[in-house]
Amino acid sequence: MRLAVYKEYSVEIVENLANWYDEYRAGWLAHYQQTGQTDFQLYKRPKNENSPGIPGINLAQSRLMFITTAGVYLSASQEPFDAENDLGDYSIRQFSSNVTFDQLGYAHTHYDHAAVNADPQVLMPLTHLRHKVADGEIGELAPSIISYCGYQPDLKQVVETMIPQIVAVALAEKVDGALVVPA
Repeated sequence: MRLAVYKEYSVEIVENLANWYDEYRAGWLAHYQQTGQTDFQLYKRPKNENSPGIPGINLAQSRLMFITTAGVYLSASQEPFDAENDLGDYSIRQFSSNVTFDQLGYAHTHYDHAAVNADPQVLMPLTHLRHKVADGEIGELAPSIISYCGYQPDLKQVVETMIPQIVAVALAEKVDGALVVPA
């Protein structure tokens, strides 16, 4: 299982996360709590000096997990994301990689939905990925797709809460790699 390689590396996802969090709380978050306004001119984006990484994989022999930040959920059976929450929604949704587009809803409100409404493939390229599997370019798709709402100002919650949930699913499904498609 290639994802086990993840455990062999000490990967700091956000360098100096504690310092970033202190600045976030004293700046952007304090302003929001005082005014109820999200002012992204006050938001300090993290800057890593190093790019974490692990060795590449042979996609033709790998199980690939699809991850989307588009706020996708199963409209008939899952709660939509709390996309209107100015502080973000740090939950994930998991659903079958055999899903059909008519089963999906899009709860993310921080992007224009015109393109995805016209063609879901722009954010959920499942047909393309299934063709890549059929053509032998990808070994197989993982049983599950992971979705989350990409608007998340608190990186500490992303690193400490959401990413471990995603990694747990990936490990349980024995994935070798992931394709993350941002919204």
